[in-house]
Amino acid sequence: MALYSKLRGILLLPILLFLFSGCKKADKTSQYTIGFSQCIGSDLWRSNMLDEMKMELSLHPDAKFIYADANGNSKKQVEQVKKMLDDGVDLLIISPNEAQPLTDIVEQTYNKGIPVIVIDRKTSSELYTAYVGADNYQLGKMAGEYIGNALQGKGNIVEVMGLPGSSPAIERQRGFSNALAKFNNIHITAQVYGDWLKDNAQKQLTLIQPALKNASAVFAHNDVMALGSRGVLNKLHIQHHVKVLGVDALPGSGGGLQMVSSKTIDASLLYPTGGKEAIMTAFRILNKEPFSKENILQSLVIDSTNVQLMKLQWNKINSQQKDIERQQSLLAEQREIYNSQQMILNIIVITLVLAIVFGGLAFYSLMENRKINKSLEAKNNEILLQRNQLLEMSARAEAATEAKLNFFTNISHEFRTPLTLILSPVEDMMRNEKLNIVAGKSLKLIHKNVFRLLRLVNQLIDYRKIEYDKQQINASPNNVVAFVRDILDSFQHNAQKRNISLSLISTEPNITVWFDVNMLDKVFFNLISNSLKFTKDNGRIQVSFTKNENTIDIAIQDSGIGMEPAEAEHVFNQFYQADNGNAKGSGLGLSLSKEIITIHQGSISVSSKKWQGTTFIITLPLGNQHINNTDVQQIPSQPLAISERALIYTTDLEQTEINDNADSLATPKEQSILIIEDNTDLLNYLTEKLSTDYEIFTADNGTQGLTEAFEKVPDLILSDVVLPGISGKVITENIKTDIRTSHIPVILLTAQASVEQQIDGIHSMADVYMVKPFNYDHLLATVKNLIKNRVILKEHFTSDVSHGKMPVSKTLDKKFLNDFAGIVEQNLANESFNVEDICKTIGISRVQLYRKVKALLGCSITDYILNRRLKKAKYLLINEAYSIAEITYQVGFSTPNYFSTVFKAKYGCTPSEFKRKQHS
Repeated sequence: MALYSKLRGILLLPILLFLFSGCKKADKTSQYTIGFSQCIGSDLWRSNMLDEMKMELSLHPDAKFIYADANGNSKKQVEQVKKMLDDGVDLLIISPNEAQPLTDIVEQTYNKGIPVIVIDRKTSSELYTAYVGADNYQLGKMAGEYIGNALQGKGNIVEVMGLPGSSPAIERQRGFSNALAKFNNIHITAQVYGDWLKDNAQKQLTLIQPALKNASAVFAHNDVMALGSRGVLNKLHIQHHVKVLGVDALPGSGGGLQMVSSKTIDASLLYPTGGKEAIMTAFRILNKEPFSKENILQSLVIDSTNVQLMKLQWNKINSQQKDIERQQSLLAEQREIYNSQQMILNIIVITLVLAIVFGGLAFYSLMENRKINKSLEAKNNEILLQRNQLLEMSARAEAATEAKLNFFTNISHEFRTPLTLILSPVEDMMRNEKLNIVAGKSLKLIHKNVFRLLRLVNQLIDYRKIEYDKQQINASPNNVVAFVRDILDSFQHNAQKRNISLSLISTEPNITVWFDVNMLDKVFFNLISNSLKFTKDNGRIQVSFTKNENTIDIAIQDSGIGMEPAEAEHVFNQFYQADNGNAKGSGLGLSLSKEIITIHQGSISVSSKKWQGTTFIITLPLGNQHINNTDVQQIPSQPLAISERALIYTTDLEQTEINDNADSLATPKEQSILIIEDNTDLLNYLTEKLSTDYEIFTADNGTQGLTEAFEKVPDLILSDVVLPGISGKVITENIKTDIRTSHIPVILLTAQASVEQQIDGIHSMADVYMVKPFNYDHLLATVKNLIKNRVILKEHFTSDVSHGKMPVSKTLDKKFLNDFAGIVEQNLANESFNVEDICKTIGISRVQLYRKVKALLGCSITDYILNRRLKKAKYLLINEAYSIAEITYQVGFSTPNYFSTVFKAKYGCTPSEFKRKQHS
């Protein structure tokens, strides 16, 4: 075989080298693949952006360019970017339709190591490689300066703005207004919103005709609205010439350059598309060359003095582009001819080589045939030996498994004795009125959970008997309608307490079926109790009978939360629990029910729709043909009363109301805790225990818990891991990555006790990961310690001098405090500086800012600003030679008298007295 491999390698080497050389040449046809996702490509400005990109790409013929137009649909744009990533782009250029919806996909692309260039509009994150776009504020400022100089500092202006609330409109208007502020005799007499559209601009301008007649100039935020403005002016036959200034200055038919050239408008500000710059930046990134992350494009005013020059430049560029495209077309034709000739040559050479190779292989295969047969015979003998070994190991494993199952069954039986010894004394104590006064709640909690544990033990033992001992039924003829009605009646009390309709429908009052009474009741008890668990208050549960020719169908239908198709498919699997946070059992009951129905020669199926309810259908055969003689009941058994058999299921259905321990007259607690737990008993227990020292907020699902965290901003969060809605780990990640709540300590409680699961919990940024069952004193000590550490951090950040290193791991909190302090420090001299200015700069709401500052600094924003002003004033009085009046205005006080009053209230003396003491 070794000789055969050598011969094959020697003969195939020339072929591989030949093919590799051909492939290598073919690979050069596409060095890089660049994807461009455009938010909308229908307007002229964005069409020019694409044209500029294609012009620049013409200088890189080896690059492959993929273009996708989302047509203003953010969801569609996300899907287009995902397809580009699947196709394997080397670099992505994106113009986001909206900032927030496109942030995730841009971050995903960036985190995959694919460079991302954001053009024109930014996302809500800094995770991108480079940005290319113009500064709208500077555009507005340039327009204001141009009009101010053109009107020689005197006149009235009408401003036609873009879409209300859009960042370009806001920035251009702000820059325009700031630029005109230095022209005292120029006034903006009217402002209208044209929504970037010509028709809308004309409609709004028609409503302000008096202002137009007195206007000296009109500034429109784009050339389209500028054209509409000129149309309205012409229609009104205004005698004096009104200057019209637009923005974009696009080349080509219908663009701003043509409008200025034809004197339709007087001037237009160049708003560069950035297409060329984006492609240039892309190749710098791909070629590992230096580049700038922020590429702000420059602009200029185009009017009658330079419009012809700009048109000539554009025409020259177009002409050069056409020449390049024509030359590329000729090169492509020559390359195609070369490739065709190369392919023919390759085929001829390969055919000759293959003829030689196959001839040699045919000869060699005849020589090796006998050796192969001998090798196969040896391998067959080896496989037979391994098979025998596997059979022996399988028998040993089966015996070991049987021994483990026997041990498991025996120890499950042993559980019943201590459970009985727990249950009986608890019931005795519950009947003692004095003990009920002192520990009634705790006794009821113990009683309920003993029955829950007893039900789980019984299910495990029954499952072991059916699955492994092949237990036979003890069948007898019974009225199945009356049998199910008795079971249903045992749940009526629980259903009425929750106003759930529990009904039975049967056209025949007596339907005889052969079944084992002590086994089949477990099926109906389990299904009806499950329906009650997953049906909300005021819901409906209905049991209906349909008699067929040889079978009877029993349907248990509820109006509960339902299941997804994937969950319903696995619902009868043993130990299966849906991964949706709604699991309230062991995952064994439905599997046991199916086994019981199967040994009765019947079947069980489920149909369900999420949030619309679930229906289980049990089909049992009529008559006794399916019953073996060994399955027929020989000695009548005495089943337990329905009430006793139902107790093990109904006890777990007792609804424990969430206690509201809030006392309106009680002294408010200084700290608060949010508890997120879907088990009502545990939620009540923790609430009752912790409410003596803390104000308690509660939530019984993940979605509500996250909402409560953002609304209440508690001092600490105590959460379960497995919750309905979203998990505790997802809640923690959201809390810790949001600037509003990142300072809040989080304790996760869970039954997931493996080391890997605990590490995963810590990775989700939880402060403490505590495994159930937990010691309450340990939990309370942990809560107090975390809240105490928060208080220490407050004192650190609010102290006059902060030296040394503090154990602060929350970088998001550090960044917030640094940004907040920096903003206040920069605006100390601004007497009109207020909370709204900070909110706009940081980007959070007023309420969230107050809560965040209060949680981290322990004081109000106003007090913090006042203290910083007084501290700076104190520094200036000690170290500088300014007068009291000068210092007053430098630290943002309106009058020296007010400054003196506040300073004296803080330091016990006036600024003048303080300054004399320092220099005396």
